[in-house]
Amino acid sequence: MIVTLTVNPALDKTIELGEPLSHGAVQRATASHVQAAGKGVNVSRAIAAAGVPTLAVLPGASTDPLITALSSDKLAHRTLSITEPLRTNITLTDPDGTTTKINEPGPSLDAGQLAELSALVAGAAAEANWLVLAGSLPPGVPADFYAQLTARLRAELGEKCPKIAVDTSGAPLIELFAHSAQHIPDLIKPNAEELAELVGGCDEEALEGSVELATECSQKLLAKGIGAVLATLGAKGALLVTEDGVWHGSHTPITPRSTVGAGDSSLAGYLLADVAGASAPERLKNAVAYGAAATQLPGSTIPTQSDLTVDAVTVRELTPKQGTES
Repeated sequence: MIVTLTVNPALDKTIELGEPLSHGAVQRATASHVQAAGKGVNVSRAIAAAGVPTLAVLPGASTDPLITALSSDKLAHRTLSITEPLRTNITLTDPDGTTTKINEPGPSLDAGQLAELSALVAGAAAEANWLVLAGSLPPGVPADFYAQLTARLRAELGEKCPKIAVDTSGAPLIELFAHSAQHIPDLIKPNAEELAELVGGCDEEALEGSVELATECSQKLLAKGIGAVLATLGAKGALLVTEDGVWHGSHTPITPRSTVGAGDSSLAGYLLADVAGASAPERLKNAVAYGAAATQLPGSTIPTQSDLTVDAVTVRELTPKQGTES
């Protein structure tokens, strides 16, 4: 079982443009797609499609369009009822796959609601292999919410606490490393921009252009207590850094259609391989295959296993041995 928490879910509306986005112009869409989403929800979608049990935990009224969409899709979920409507995010995609996102802030959550939401997560997580804490935090939620929830679950659940993965950005990501080791999750999945945020001294372009630099930055996070870093590097593939070694995975060139949900899909691919007992390079290979598949699909469509081209992924072990491929 893989449980996901999405504190700030959204209806994702993706509009595909026939021409590159032009500021101030009137443009016509070639297609549009709407899906109940949010980073954790996206991860649960990919996991459910692979036939692995999952539960998406999130706030939302039973009558909210996002929640009714999850019910229609038969995605297992558990909600904290709130009165405010959930947000809608808009993504504009150019023909070359370039995306422009407009994200609403989402409904505010107070301390009492956060306590109830945390209790929902604790109840579900006791039977899980992994818990995924994913996405931005809405108004009213402290930046260290993920860090504090991680520590709380470990204290309350003890040996029953699942492994915890976090996929977020900005202050909530930085706060993971601002407290004790109990607050640091087992896995984080930063992209190049988020990895630069955490480490400092480099930028997104430099990290995507240098696997060696991305490795160095990820190893700095291992020194702070993280168990594993799954860093997605755009067209350069992804990097897995653990205490046991470093691996770089890349896919043969693809034609991108939409990058929305690609990182979520990569994380899902990694977790699916992990619960199946796969080795580190095989976990990375599955992550890259899922991310590449998502990039070739419209809108925020999450790939199924039939969309994967795992054989098109090459994994190189960078340490301790050079040149090993799988």
